[in-house]
Amino acid sequence: MRQIIKIHSILNMRHLSIFKKNPQTIFFGIVLATTSIGSHAQSNVTIYGLVDEYLGWMNTSAGKSLLSLNDGALARSRFGMRGVEDIGYGNKIDFQLESGFNATNGSLNDSSRLFDRQAWVGIENSSYGTFKIGRQIATAFAYATDYDYTAAGTYGSIVEIIGMPIRFDNDISYRSPRIANFQLELHYAMPGIAGGGIASQAIYQWEFDYTNGAFRAGYTGLLAKPAPSGPIQTKIQYHNLHTWYDYGHGKVYLTFVRTNNSTSSSTTSNNAVGILSNVSIPNNYFSGTDPNAERFYNVYQVSADYRVSPALRVGALVGKIQDIKNGSNDAYGANFGGYYSISKQTSFYAFVNYLKNKGTAGFRFSGSGAPVNFSGNDVNGKRLIGIQAGILHFF
Repeated sequence: MRQIIKIHSILNMRHLSIFKKNPQTIFFGIVLATTSIGSHAQSNVTIYGLVDEYLGWMNTSAGKSLLSLNDGALARSRFGMRGVEDIGYGNKIDFQLESGFNATNGSLNDSSRLFDRQAWVGIENSSYGTFKIGRQIATAFAYATDYDYTAAGTYGSIVEIIGMPIRFDNDISYRSPRIANFQLELHYAMPGIAGGGIASQAIYQWEFDYTNGAFRAGYTGLLAKPAPSGPIQTKIQYHNLHTWYDYGHGKVYLTFVRTNNSTSSSTTSNNAVGILSNVSIPNNYFSGTDPNAERFYNVYQVSADYRVSPALRVGALVGKIQDIKNGSNDAYGANFGGYYSISKQTSFYAFVNYLKNKGTAGFRFSGSGAPVNFSGNDVNGKRLIGIQAGILHFF
């Protein structure tokens, strides 16, 4: 009871004005309260996070260059807490609250919400699987470590360049236990639009995964229904077939993507921004007004890495973005780089990236944490080169 009183004192009415001005105070208040509880009882709440910063340089054959300090070449910086409570009979209550921030200046990635990355609660049963509700990671993003040796994080990851769904609000999910090496994950994100019905503008996701020793394969999918009143009734789709094989000293990755989740600045050039927003309602959902939904792309990517030593791993990838509507506007890319671990929690990394737009294609580097960069005539039909060097630390 004393611990409940302590939490209540942190969140009482006298502090509401402070919380409104500085919402992250709520998070640190909860952290302090949780720490207090843990000192008197066996707390099962974990406070965690990571910081990833890198120096990046980009150049386009149009003559433009950009040098900048950025957050998150591999993973955006974040802090959060997760916990589990065993309620008996094989059941556990899980939760996770996670907030992203920019380590270069300390600002929140989304100042309008406290936990922009994840905010969910669920129930887990070892025999029946896990149910979760809340703001959750999209299946396409959750399995990104299976796509290439960079986990689809760098400038040069071709899979990352093309409209990958990241996370959705109001998401209900189920993940099965692994049975005979197979596992199934299903998601339904409801728009909560008055008069829209259960299917109108809903987002459906799934993942079929097979793991057997050194081999793993999966199929990640997404369908987002448009508003019935919209002039464009093509569903937003994302289909990702991926596999990897651990040959002993590293892994070989194969990935294929087919999607129409990508906007264009004109009928011929692409700016590599997803039609489905990764930020919030109502932009999570497809209004049926973007004609780019009728334009599909195929993405092919091959990647491999090699463990030189327990501390050093190097890798490379090559890929192609194929414009199904106009094959003369394809794009090709490649990446080479490596990681050096100085401890279990800290690694240095460096990558060289290449992207070539054919015809009037206008794709640009858009990996995790890539800054807003070139557009228009700076990228349409142009060659881009990017170099990244940084540090990743977990805590």
